[in-house]
Amino acid sequence: MIKLNDYLYDGYTVIEILRKYSQDLKESAISTHNQIDIAHCNFLIEFAEILEHNEFLTSESQRIQDFYLYMADKYPFLSFNFKGRIKSLLRAEKKFNGYIVQFIYDYYRQHHTYPPISSIKAKVNSFRDLIAYRIVLSLPQSNQIEGHDITEDELSYLYEIANVLPEFLEQRGFTAEFSGMKQENVSPLLSPAVIPYYRDYITNPRSSGYRSLHITFYDNISRSFTELQLRTKDMDDFAEIGTANHYFYEKKQENPLVQRNTIPVGECIYFDEAYNRIIELRNLELAKINVNMFNACDNSKINDGCGFYAGRVILPYEHLARSRKR
Repeated sequence: MIKLNDYLYDGYTVIEILRKYSQDLKESAISTHNQIDIAHCNFLIEFAEILEHNEFLTSESQRIQDFYLYMADKYPFLSFNFKGRIKSLLRAEKKFNGYIVQFIYDYYRQHHTYPPISSIKAKVNSFRDLIAYRIVLSLPQSNQIEGHDITEDELSYLYEIANVLPEFLEQRGFTAEFSGMKQENVSPLLSPAVIPYYRDYITNPRSSGYRSLHITFYDNISRSFTELQLRTKDMDDFAEIGTANHYFYEKKQENPLVQRNTIPVGECIYFDEAYNRIIELRNLELAKINVNMFNACDNSKINDGCGFYAGRVILPYEHLARSRKR
């Protein structure tokens, strides 16, 4: 089985790792007629192209900067920042294989058989957040209107911004994607015209307590997908340093042994390979790997200069609130 771990000890750059891994995976997939590994290979090639040919990121960031300037003009009394990143190689590989494991496991529990290959391919092809931007806003207490609830005001501004965002970016070459999410509740603050595009984890929080608005765009200029997340500062704190943080989120995921014990070894090669890749990545000792521009003393003390572990930052903009005129 070809796996990412095999390429992490020879001092390669992230681009070299992606090239070697995708090429070897493709050769193996062709010889074994493994269609899921072909899809995996294409995913790795797409990832490499995003990292290597980043001219379009300049264009994309500038068009998203237009929305930042719009917000700075319309909401000078708010503090907010725009953050952009390309997902880390480690996180992307875990997530790709996690899609496969979870989908096959859920399908098997429901149907007592394995999903067709076409369904698995459709699942992994739904990966849309290799590039993602986050808008985080806060209403300073000094700008709070007397008698108003600051949390409710922040939510009101967040949804107001969310209502404008799709049309604003569509005028600049983006196309909003339908979310396909069946939402139990819909916030009255979200315009009916934009509801089909948003995954509203504020009104419908995840089990971890994570709250945010998510929307995916197809950038017709770069021909790539981009995800935007909108949060208040409190939501962002909970996601980044609270119990919804990815570290805690992964720890709270269903014990992989339950999934492994449910799917007999050898009955579904696609599950077996994806599961084994995840387990090997979970057991990775970062201090022992040798990836160019990456260094780690242990699994918590990390200096990531290449986007292997933490991802690559592509857009930091910050607006500091102006005093509200009284």
